[in-house]
Amino acid sequence: MKNVSIDSIVMDFAKSSLHEHIIHIKICELDSACDLKHIDIAMVQPEYHVYHLECYGPGIEELGEGEEDIPAATHWMLPSTEFEDMWENLIYDTPIKEQLLKFVRTTLLFSDKGMNKNIISWNKVILLHGPPGTGKTSLCRALSQKLSIRLDSRYKYAQLVEINSHSLFSKWFSESGKLVQKMFTKITELAGDPQSLVIVLIDEVESLTRARESSLNGADPSDAVRVVNAVLTQLDQVNKYPNVLIVTTSNISGTIDLAFVDRADIKQYIGLPSRAAIYQIYYSCINEMKRVSFLYFIF
Repeated sequence: MKNVSIDSIVMDFAKSSLHEHIIHIKICELDSACDLKHIDIAMVQPEYHVYHLECYGPGIEELGEGEEDIPAATHWMLPSTEFEDMWENLIYDTPIKEQLLKFVRTTLLFSDKGMNKNIISWNKVILLHGPPGTGKTSLCRALSQKLSIRLDSRYKYAQLVEINSHSLFSKWFSESGKLVQKMFTKITELAGDPQSLVIVLIDEVESLTRARESSLNGADPSDAVRVVNAVLTQLDQVNKYPNVLIVTTSNISGTIDLAFVDRADIKQYIGLPSRAAIYQIYYSCINEMKRVSFLYFIF
């Protein structure tokens, strides 16, 4: 294996003892300004990440509300089989994936160097916004999977907690804010282990952070305002943990409270794909059908 292609997968270990222990080897990317598609292994310094996929599926985090338990979040141990190959098959017109990885590296470096947050503020919050169906949630999950592998030398294990925003709204008056506090209490318990990377995904974050000015015109304005206040307070609380990353998505970012938007270090718009990106998406789909011989079966 002297010359390899970027984004290729090596699976032929027939003449090596590796086939007993390794499923495949992925050639991910080149950490260089050069835009190379093929590289000579002898000319680079490879960085290896060996990982084992969790195959048990997610757990459900439940919160008590009176006599009922509500499913407040889905909890994955990473890396997971459910997110395998997701990162490589997300195609965008901008290098957003690489930018997100660099952002996380920078936040870790800030923490390691003891950067004063009163001088340089960073909250470890990412907001991806744009029209539905553009891969925002998938990108958050894929990023979580990627970080669990890339940071394996720093953290022994990683966890993804995907909050069910809608379930945190209680049918009981003034209870929604308390449910938000209970959810983040569980997150801080997970973050208490410094050897664990905790990634919190809040999908459709506008459900929990609707602008307080517009909430005052609703049927129950005080409860909606309490929820926003609780979310903002809890974000400030978990910010002190260097091993917690908050990733959020929104389809209608214009309705989000400005105080939450201000806390987001990255506010990235994810738009509809261009023609070139659409071509790459269809190309990858056709290759997958060819791989399983499905394309030949149709024709």
